[in-house]
Amino acid sequence: MPTITLPDGSQRIFDAPITTGGVAADIGAGLAKAALGARVDGILVGLDHLIDSDAEVAIITPPRGKDPCSDDALWLIRHSAAHVMAEAVQAVYPDAMLVYGPPVENGFYYDIALPEGVSISSDDFERIESHMNEIIKADRPFTRCDMDLSSGMERLQGEGSKYKIDNAERAIDGGAETLSWYTTGTPGENWDDLCGGPHVSSTGRIGAAKVMTVAASYWHGDANSDHLTRLYGTAFPDKKRLASHLEQLEEARKRDHRVIGRKLGLFKIDDMVGQGLVLWTPAGAIVRQELQDFISAELTRQGYQQVFTPHIGKLELFRTSGHFPYYQDSQYPPIVDPDAMSMLIEEGCTCADLSNKLQEGDLDGYLLKSMNCPMHIRIYSSEPRSYRDLPVRLAEFGTVYRYEQSGELGGMLRVRGFTQDDAHIFCTETQLQDEMSGCLELVQIIFQTLGIESFDIRVGLRDPDSAKYVGDPSNWDRAEVACKAAADTLGTPWKAEAGEAAFYGPKIDFIVKDAIGRSWQLGTVQVDYNLPERFDLSYVGSDNTAHRPIMIHRAPFGSMERFIGFLIEHFAGAFPTWLAPEQVRVLPVSEKSAEYARTVHAALIESGRRTTLDDSNERLQSRIRIAAERRIPYLLIVGPRDAEAGTVSVRARGIERDLGATPLSDFIEALNAEVSGRQDRVIKQLFPSADQDHDSGTEAASESVPGP
Repeated sequence: MPTITLPDGSQRIFDAPITTGGVAADIGAGLAKAALGARVDGILVGLDHLIDSDAEVAIITPPRGKDPCSDDALWLIRHSAAHVMAEAVQAVYPDAMLVYGPPVENGFYYDIALPEGVSISSDDFERIESHMNEIIKADRPFTRCDMDLSSGMERLQGEGSKYKIDNAERAIDGGAETLSWYTTGTPGENWDDLCGGPHVSSTGRIGAAKVMTVAASYWHGDANSDHLTRLYGTAFPDKKRLASHLEQLEEARKRDHRVIGRKLGLFKIDDMVGQGLVLWTPAGAIVRQELQDFISAELTRQGYQQVFTPHIGKLELFRTSGHFPYYQDSQYPPIVDPDAMSMLIEEGCTCADLSNKLQEGDLDGYLLKSMNCPMHIRIYSSEPRSYRDLPVRLAEFGTVYRYEQSGELGGMLRVRGFTQDDAHIFCTETQLQDEMSGCLELVQIIFQTLGIESFDIRVGLRDPDSAKYVGDPSNWDRAEVACKAAADTLGTPWKAEAGEAAFYGPKIDFIVKDAIGRSWQLGTVQVDYNLPERFDLSYVGSDNTAHRPIMIHRAPFGSMERFIGFLIEHFAGAFPTWLAPEQVRVLPVSEKSAEYARTVHAALIESGRRTTLDDSNERLQSRIRIAAERRIPYLLIVGPRDAEAGTVSVRARGIERDLGATPLSDFIEALNAEVSGRQDRVIKQLFPSADQDHDSGTEAASESVPGP
């Protein structure tokens, strides 16, 4: 007689075990018809899940009207769609072997082992989608079949897919007591696949699905293992939401930082240099330097001191901090002294022996730094500290290195070498909250200045069931309390997530969404009681005894590469004037006005503005079009009348007409005010009636500037 507790607190008592679908039907026929799945005691399940004891149950349904679709509903729909796509692939390629197909953010994928000489391209998508639509239209039920482990493994051995055998063995290692298959239709008659579920009740509940892209992948992500084909798709409850998503993707294509970055000459990634390593070109360097100067002024205001540290450090430094071996999988291999390496070779040391010696600390070396904090710690400890010295705030634009898998690299958003606007604060317990507030204020200033309005705040806490965290649990408790208290001061709702803490302490992360809805962590503030202990840091208190400082890690931009990649897409390359690599371009109407154009150009340079002169022989309209494609905030078009009157005719980005003429001195004054204030536009001061025509935000900017 299970008692079912619903989300509103109400309860229903049943005389016998009942499925989640039965619970939905008991509540109402409308709910039963709409239901996609359920959560039972927090676990996502299908409508065929049998409940035989007391449980908390929440029925999952598709969204109504314009309401957003829940993550659970999308997961069920997309997991089911992955099966439908896999069946369609095997209908087109009968010899294809399936590996695995999970839901992911914005869609799903299936890894596929194709016969030699066979490949999938975008030309094949239509055929695959045709089969998928037939399966969805047929509205076949998803039918689960469970087998005991012995029988299940025997079946898999007979089928002969090493990939499915591996999947089953991993499931068994994870505690599975049975193996399950899902059939899209009638078992023994229709297509099925090894799967733990859950799924929606039938293929018709998927709504709308589409094949999106194809890429290469590796079995288990190991580049030395089998080469696979990864087919991506997406699915939504209905065609309207799918269409909206595709429109969003088209907008994202227009804003793709890789395309815009190439078009505006902001950065390059060169194979000879290495994938994931960014070359900042002159234009991109301007954007980066302006951001650095901007935050440096704020750091000076808050009492930070700038430091510089090397790109490598002794392995023992990172052993002490815990970064080695904790981050070993994402670090470049240690650098061993050449003389020591020669001796090891002479001794017949194998690669495995070398790895063991480095792991056990029997051999020292150097490591490309993955974090700046150990070096800042050594700067702090390089001299005696008193409570009067605290807080000590050390800041650095420090470059760090992570060996990201090649398949995970993506333009500037995921790289192997990146520069953090990093700082570490060493403070007392009584100073902690004020210092945390100062760090959070810095993030808020950046977001407000750059018009980043949509973001989430996540307080990352430790997972009590995980062994990855270091330090005294009581220190963790204090640090988590401090993070939650600081987050409360922001006046914005925040979400706590267990398992998202750094290995040494909890943190507050600012999560922003890009043009296609992908989430990226930008700013972060972390509280750390553990590294000061690992390095035995101290200061002399007012009682003349040694005390342990608390350490705050903070990076408002996070990675300069990722932040600027995000900004390129955020602004669609149309940077605000203070950030724009080129702020003004001067265009003489004809050769007759070239001399005056040079005078205007010189005056702008003298005022400190980034400007160019285009006095080429191209037609004026062609030069205007070229300048517009470069997203330049202002064009100054000068002719004979302007030369006589000392004026300039102004065009502003996003307005496809001349705004009128204004004295050159007035334009420069307004432009300098705009740049120094990082806010108001020239046209607000000089042409207030035209400002209403101009883009007021990133959405309008995307519509008004030429696409990439």
